[in-house]
This record gives sequence, C-alpha cells and structure tokens, in this order.
Amino acid sequence: MKVQSLKAVYPNYRNVVSSWRTHLWQIVVEVRTDTGVVGYGYGGGGLASLPIVNGHFSELLLGKELNSPDDIMSMWDHLYFESIPYGRKGIAMMAMSGVDLALWDALGKAERKPVAGLIGGVRKDRIDVYATGPDSEWYAELGVSGQKLTHRWNGTTDDAVASAGAAREIMGDGAKVMFDVYMSWDAEISIRMAKDLAEFNIHWFEDVLTPDDLSALGDLRPKISPINLAGGEHEFGGVGFREIAEYCSYDIWQPDITWCGGITAGLRICELAASLNIPVVPHRGGEVWGLHLIAANDACENLAEMVMGTRGADVDDLWIGNPQIERGRLAIGDEAGFGVRLNDAML
Repeated sequence: MKVQSLKAVYPNYRNVVSSWRTHLWQIVVEVRTDTGVVGYGYGGGGLASLPIVNGHFSELLLGKELNSPDDIMSMWDHLYFESIPYGRKGIAMMAMSGVDLALWDALGKAERKPVAGLIGGVRKDRIDVYATGPDSEWYAELGVSGQKLTHRWNGTTDDAVASAGAAREIMGDGAKVMFDVYMSWDAEISIRMAKDLAEFNIHWFEDVLTPDDLSALGDLRPKISPINLAGGEHEFGGVGFREIAEYCSYDIWQPDITWCGGITAGLRICELAASLNIPVVPHRGGEVWGLHLIAANDACENLAEMVMGTRGADVDDLWIGNPQIERGRLAIGDEAGFGVRLNDAML
C-alpha cells in the first residue's frame, strides 16, 4: 500500500493545563492509504506543528510505500534529513512523532497485528503502573506499584519531606516513590533533598536540571546515589540520547514516544540503552503509544507512567479503547495497530 494523504489537527481540548500546553499540546495525525487503511498517531507541538505536517511532511510522504517496518524507518530518515534546517529537535520532531505513530498504526491495521507485534512481539503480558499526581489513597486502592510526586523548589525541603512521608505511609514500603521537579532544582538542592529524603527510599529524582546541563547531571548522579537520576522527556531522537550517554547524565532514560520521534526513534533509543545496560521508562508510557514499546522491548523496564491527577477530575477522552488498570497493571490487547479509536467529537 502507499500513503495517499497525511493530515494533522489540533483537538478541541477542555482540560489542558494553562501553560505552554494551552496552544502547544498534543496533535492528532491521520494517514490514509490507497488501500483504505487509515492510521492515527499522537504527536506534540500543538498549533505550531500543523503547518509542518500538513505542508512539508505531507509533500514528502505522498506516494511512499508503506508495507513494512523498514518502509516506516526509511520514511522517518527521509523526514528527518529534509527537516534538518528547521528541525532536529523541538516542535519539528514532536510533529514527526505523530506522523511516525500514524504510520505504525496503519501498518498494524494492514497486517492485523498490534504495533507491539510488529516490533518484536509482546514480551510483557502485564505491565506495572506508577501514578503521577497527589492522590495517594486512590492510587493505593488501584494497587499501582508507585507514585510520582511533583515538586517545585520554594526555599525549603519541608514540603517535599511531608509529601514523601504521606505517600510512603499510604502506598506502603514496597511501593516506588519518585519526585518530578520540572527543572526547578540545582545540584546543591538535589544533594540536600537526597539527604533529607533518605528515610523514604526515593526511587528517582526526575528533571532536576535542564536538558542543556548534561555534564552537570553526569557529575551530580553519583552524589545522590542510591537515588536514581531520571530524565530525557525533553530530548529527541537517537542523536540526542547519544549525547546523554556521552555524559552519563541519567540512571534511567525517559523518552516521550509522542515527542522524541515516535516508535522509530524509541526503538533506536532502546537499542542504545540496551548496549549500555541503562533501563528505559518512557515518559507517559501508560498511554498506548509508549505501552506497545514497553510490552515489546526488553530495554524497557516493566513500568508504565499514568498521569492520573485526582479521583473524579475532568479529563479529555480523546482516544477510545485505552487499556484500563486492573490490579495495578496494564495490558495491550489483540487489536490491530495501537488499538484505540479517535473521539471525533473532540475535533
């Protein structure tokens, strides 16, 4: 089959955080083929990415063969090379992620296989979930394996100690407790936090510095051990993760499959990680786009993030058919492609 059309749209979100996400959150990418197969992907870059997909990328892919994983990887390389003058990282790569995922979805549907079946087969039948958000009691009821707390530096470690203590008490000694600090700490604060939080057996600190501080992260990593340094959601493609590897910046790599370049980039990142014995825990990996990679790739830990917020909060149901948590775990089904349908009411 061949690519007949490529189109990206920005959904009508109702419950997006008021920040850069207001205008630059996730896009939906649709690829249509000459056989009637339609694939859907989820990319980043928001309104700014639409002209990239609907203009340049569409022109580049029309008429391309789409019959094998090698075809998709060839298209990825073609898009990457042709977008080098304005791409390589950021919005262009986020847009490419949506295109790549739509291509994998279409191929899976054509082959009547889940995407995981195209990239090595399902190796993890049930994937442990950790929840990101503040609602420890809800997460404990669901039986998930851990909780990631958010924290922004405000001049004291007291609130971090209090939230870690509460999470540990409710989630139990066997649960993983992590912190995502969204680039608000520095090395000195991180070392201080590691000391003050030592009693709570913290699994990782995430995004303590900016992705431009790879050398400083490499220096910091052994100083907070046994707490792991995690990061990589703001990095792109295999080239970006080679830089991370050069500086030994993180103990745990966290590419976001809807931002870093899609499944194709994810496979290449996992190949590099495996060669270095570095575990991969994709950012927002509990969404189907990352979940198929986790299920099929041994470089990925058996651990998937669900950004869950609080019980009963309003959410945008953009994708219908997402796997549901059962006894703290997720599993992909036998549906072709990524196994989800688009909620047209949000477009």
